[in-house]
Formats: sequence, C-alpha cells, structure tokens
Amino acid sequence: MSAVYLVRHGQASFGAADYDVLSERGQQQAQVLGQALARAQAGFAVVASGDLQRHRQTARACLEAMGLAPAWRSDAGWNEFDHVRVITALRPDFADPERARAEMMAQPDPQRAFQAMFEQAVARWVGGAHDADYSESWAAFRARCMQALGSVLDALPGGSDALVFTSGGPIAAVAQHLLRIPDSDGFRLSWALVNCGVTKLVRGREGVSLSTLNGHAHFEGRHAGLVTYR
Repeated sequence: MSAVYLVRHGQASFGAADYDVLSERGQQQAQVLGQALARAQAGFAVVASGDLQRHRQTARACLEAMGLAPAWRSDAGWNEFDHVRVITALRPDFADPERARAEMMAQPDPQRAFQAMFEQAVARWVGGAHDADYSESWAAFRARCMQALGSVLDALPGGSDALVFTSGGPIAAVAQHLLRIPDSDGFRLSWALVNCGVTKLVRGREGVSLSTLNGHAHFEGRHAGLVTYR
C-alpha cells in the first residue's frame, strides 16, 4: 500500500502587497511539520510541489527541517485556482488590488470580512452557472488537480509514499472527488484546512481513498499557537 501526503502551504502574507510569500509564522509551521516528519522517520520516494512561491517556500523549510535536500518535482497542476479572477467575477471593483486591500483592512475584522466575501465568490464559481466568467471552471480545476494526483501516483513505486506541497483548493477538490460530495458542498472542506495541515491518501488494490483529512497533531501542545487557517 502506498500513501500520498498532501500538505497545505504555511501561512501566507494576508494584507501585504504580495500575498504569495510565507509569513514568519508560516515559516515556523513548515519547520515544525518537517521536524515532526523527521521524528516519525518518514521517507518519501516522490516529493512534488505546486510552483507558487508559498508552495516552494513551504517545501524548502519543511524538507530542510527533515534534514533532506530541498528538491522536488514542480507541477503547476497543484497550484491554487485564480482567486483574483474568482473574486473579481463577483466584485469587479476589486480588480484594483489597492482598493480591495484598503476596503478589507478598514473592516473591524479584515480576515472575517474577506472570508465572508470570498465564500460568496467561490460559491458563484462552483455553482457552474457563470463558467464563461472564469479562465478555469470549477470542473476544469478539479480535473486538473486529479490529473496532478495521477502524475504523482504514476511515478510512485508500489509500497512507497509521496509528499506534495500544495494549497487548500486542490486538497478540497481531491477530497471532494474521493468522497463523492456534491459540488455545492465540496469546497466547504477547504474552510477548515489548517496551514501546514496534512491530508493522507492511500492507494490499495481497489484504488485511492481518503485516509485522513487536515491532520495537524504536530501543532498540539507547545505549538498550538501555530494553528492558522489563512
């Protein structure tokens, strides 16, 4: 039996000019995960990553904490969906990033305000009634993520494991497909995914199944303050 461990990237830089950079806490999350994997003496025949900066930074910090060379297969199939396009389809005025940032940061709770707006935007995208408004439909995004998973599985020798650094969207899409959850509910899985949480898939004789979703025991106890969701 083989396993594929999907790691959501560490906390990015919400509210900053460049979101696609790990925050200091995000770097710590990746290091703590790597230390936990090292203690478990985890070994991986395949290591893959999306090609976003937050994916690469998470991979580097985690692998170095494991005492491994920071090397991986880069696959854009593991990239997050275009959240800017999804948001601006709902809020065209947010095409101006400075305006969007200013409006969110002016709210009493910027992260809560952003999450509420983002959920509306994603629901519109997943609904499928406005596919022409997007460069990649929800169905196409999910197919792309499943293809990326297939590439990892094709390269994985029997009885060995793989480690993949990606984002919440691809993890939710894969889990939704494997659990056969309706589209209208599937993406809700992503809202609870912890930064540097681990989702485990197993491949047996009957195919691939979801074993663990959003595991983050490595952040319990003295590392509890590292739990973040965005």
